Amino acid sequence: MGASQSTPQQEEKVFTPDTSLHFSEDVVNQLADHQASPEIPHDRQLTIDAHIRSRIQAELGRLHQEEERVREEIERALEKENLDRERSMAGEESASEDATSAGSVKSSAALMGDLEELRQKIEKYHARQDSEELSDVRAKGEAVVSCYRSHPTTTLDCWRAVEEFKTSVAQVEQRYVNSLR
Repeated sequence: MGASQSTPQQEEKVFTPDTSLHFSEDVVNQLADHQASPEIPHDRQLTIDAHIRSRIQAELGRLHQEEERVREEIERALEKENLDRERSMAGEESASEDATSAGSVKSSAALMGDLEELRQKIEKYHARQDSEELSDVRAKGEAVVSCYRSHPTTTLDCWRAVEEFKTSVAQVEQRYVNSLR
C-alpha cells in the first residue's frame, strides 16, 4: 500500500534492436486500423450474441417458473380464503371434527336458498315481460314504426300513434313504480 509511494517511479525504458526491423505497409495499416476502431470480429460477435441469448432464455425460464409458483401460491391462498368465508357464512365459528360434512351441508342449504331466490326473480321478470301491458306497449310501438315507414315524407301525420305509445309507456311506468312501494 504505502510501498508504491516510497519507491521512485521508474522511467520508461526503450530498447533499440541492433538490427533494423521493417514491416510492410499493409501490416502497419492493419495494426493501425485495429487500434483506431476496436471492432469485434464477426465470429466473436456471434459467440457473444449466442451467449447473451442463452442467458436471456435462461432468465426468462426462471421468471416463468417463479410466476407459476407465485400464481399457485395465490390460488391456494384464495381457495383457503374462500373456504374460510364459506365456513363463516355457514355458521361455523370453530373447527370441529365434523367440520367438513357440517360445513358442506350448511353451505349447500344456503346455496339452494340463493338459487330459489334467483328462480323467483327470473319467473317474476318473465311474467312481467309476458304481461298484457308490455304486449300493448310493443304493439303501439310497432304501430308508430309502421306509420313512419308508410309516411316517410310526412312524419307529422303519425302524431296520434306517437301519443298513444307515449301514454301506454307512461301507464306501464306508473304501475311499475307503484308496485315497488
